[in-house]
Amino acid sequence: MNRRSFISSLGTSSAAIAAWPVPAFDPASAGHVLRTETPAGRQPVVSSRPPVLFAAVGLNHSHIYSQVETLLKHGGRLAAVYAKEPELVAAFAKRFPQARVARSEQDVLDDPAIQVVVSAAIPNERAPLGIRVMQAGKDFMADKPGITTLAQLTEVRRVQAQTGRIYSILYGGRFESPATQRAVELVHGGAIGQVVHTMGAGPHKIGENRADWFWNREQFGGVIGDLGTHQVDYFLAFTKAQRAEVVAARAGNLHHRDRPAFEDFGDAMLQSETASGYFRVDWFTPGGLTSFGDSRLTVMGTDGYLEIRPQVDIAGRPGGSHLFLVDQKETRYVDAKDTVLPYGPRFLDDVVHRTETAMRQADTFLVAELVLEAQAKARPPALSS
Repeated sequence: MNRRSFISSLGTSSAAIAAWPVPAFDPASAGHVLRTETPAGRQPVVSSRPPVLFAAVGLNHSHIYSQVETLLKHGGRLAAVYAKEPELVAAFAKRFPQARVARSEQDVLDDPAIQVVVSAAIPNERAPLGIRVMQAGKDFMADKPGITTLAQLTEVRRVQAQTGRIYSILYGGRFESPATQRAVELVHGGAIGQVVHTMGAGPHKIGENRADWFWNREQFGGVIGDLGTHQVDYFLAFTKAQRAEVVAARAGNLHHRDRPAFEDFGDAMLQSETASGYFRVDWFTPGGLTSFGDSRLTVMGTDGYLEIRPQVDIAGRPGGSHLFLVDQKETRYVDAKDTVLPYGPRFLDDVVHRTETAMRQADTFLVAELVLEAQAKARPPALSS
């Protein structure tokens, strides 16, 4: 079971609020009003906007389904779909019959009614597609990794600045995790004082029937460039850092020697002005685990710490979204499963109102920049024999 289908099984497949401060939203503009209920004592997410028409282009990863469902859930309307692979289009059309099957990518880009394109194409094809989408006057939402090289990042930044369109990367480790979203709220509210260190582990299960591109570093972006996106996003979200550097990084192939272009292990150290961080990502989760991986994140502050188990508590409570908090007074378990995840409605608001409430564009690019720098400078994780 992959991360998004696992979270979807918990009834929480929508995406999460960005961690950085966002502009206030004015609900007085024309359009329908969508209200998302929240636990008692917390403010609901209120959106006022006309429907947003979107298309799916590039279906190579199953994450495309949760991307589409996120937008549909919050008032988006699926207008069209296109992919080069007929079998992927057929499976998508069976699940979303309302989508017109486009004749080509250009057919989608030329449709003036379509405002947004979402994509889970082969990773190294996402940035070039996003550039074409922005140049066509539309906004773009990519699955992670949304950019796979520093050269791509330079060009994406240039075109985004030139066109003023949105280039969003769905960092699902945070945007689709109730426990992580609740932890961000607690930390930003001062629950553990000032954050001084984060430590994350992002193990994944390879599973079966992976496409050929999955085994090719150039196409999937490398283990840090792919799985490490979540970890860098966590570090910046919890520390609220506006700049940071990669202190050290490692990446390589420790076990899958029959796949020489693959990477199955990576780790890195990060440093901001006020905090440091470490993370490890890998493809070694055994088949006996019920989820795609036992991800863990520990955030240490000056007055306490918290640990997030977003997928599984291996020796305790069932389900996911587990959050543990230790402060100067007590140790407690925080029930986070009903936490509201507002990335979806805020992204649609941004499309209509030209705001940056889901995630600031600069922050989206900063995550990508640090991930790509870590991947580029990574040393082999083991000595040569």
